[in-house]
Amino acid sequence: MRIPYSLILAVAALAGALIATPLVRRLAARAGAFDHPGPRRIHREPIPTLGGLALVGVVLSVAWAARLLPGPAQALEIRPLVGLTLAAVPLLVLGVLDDLRGSSPWAKLAVQALSALVLCAFGYGIHAITNPFGPPIESGALNLPLTVAWVVVVINGINLIDGLDGLAAGVVLIGSATLWWVGRTHSNFYVMFISSCMIGASLGFLRYNFPPARIFMGDTGSQFLGLVLAAISLLENRKGTTTVTLLFPLVALALPIADSLLAFLRRLVRGRPIFRADSAHIHHRLLRLGLSQRSAVLILWFLCAYFGVMAVVLAALPGTYATVLAIVLAAGLLFAFEVLEFIDRKLAERGDSAASADPDAERRVDVADASAERRAAPGVGRE
Repeated sequence: MRIPYSLILAVAALAGALIATPLVRRLAARAGAFDHPGPRRIHREPIPTLGGLALVGVVLSVAWAARLLPGPAQALEIRPLVGLTLAAVPLLVLGVLDDLRGSSPWAKLAVQALSALVLCAFGYGIHAITNPFGPPIESGALNLPLTVAWVVVVINGINLIDGLDGLAAGVVLIGSATLWWVGRTHSNFYVMFISSCMIGASLGFLRYNFPPARIFMGDTGSQFLGLVLAAISLLENRKGTTTVTLLFPLVALALPIADSLLAFLRRLVRGRPIFRADSAHIHHRLLRLGLSQRSAVLILWFLCAYFGVMAVVLAALPGTYATVLAIVLAAGLLFAFEVLEFIDRKLAERGDSAASADPDAERRVDVADASAERRAAPGVGRE
């Protein structure tokens, strides 16, 4: 029986991640690279970070080995893989520095834009924009700014949702599996090739990152994974056919993208610095509802899987129907966010009222919050 090539790539990446992640964990511990507990953190003990080094090494090494060794991937054009590798370098350097010492939001944004420009230089781009009423519209001069914006949004979407143990890795696993299926539907072997490496690496990393986590991917991992997801979707778009658009990856990654965009809009409307971290992301709200960290992660994985299935359904529909369904899904997601925010706000108001009526209520609320954190610990709350 012939083993599917994508399965071989995924298993190779899985094995690589299972081997590399504990090695990186020991390296991070020796280097003193820990994420320490803090006011916005959920974990109560220092956890080694820099786990993204394992993800970067495994994804790129498996991809390059498959491209250079005899096999189906040897026939692939090498230019996109070179571009992806070079685009990952500045993000890798920035991620390591950020995990060790921290970095400014503007520096992150500049490096993310630089990586996007590298992708553009190697042929990645949004060459056509979906038109539900006819053939796709050529982007022309808008190709460059649209591509940079897309890459930056996806990178930050994965980075900002990396707030609970295993959440970002699971989201990336589901998103990669969705993009693999869409690539298969459209006979895009390059998309299937890179997605398979991502699926295996993310699954292997989850062995050590699922609650309670023994290592965090850090900015090194979240930014790299976001870059690769953005690149995969651009590979899908570069074919320029009437059925291949960014609509499918947009739906597949709807949850992290919506959460990050709403975070920036929320801070902008309230007059706060848009890069200042807060505790109003969807995973924070679920924890405040009394869910354990593991329960919150599983719920968000389920939502991502739901949108992944919807992306697969969209890929099989005619353009007009796909666009209408995507709009309905977007409206439903925004409504869900609004309902969750309303409940969160009412709970906060009730807590304030109880504290005013009973001098001991505030102390009891603090004790309850601490108890909830202990149930959820250990974890990380980068955002």
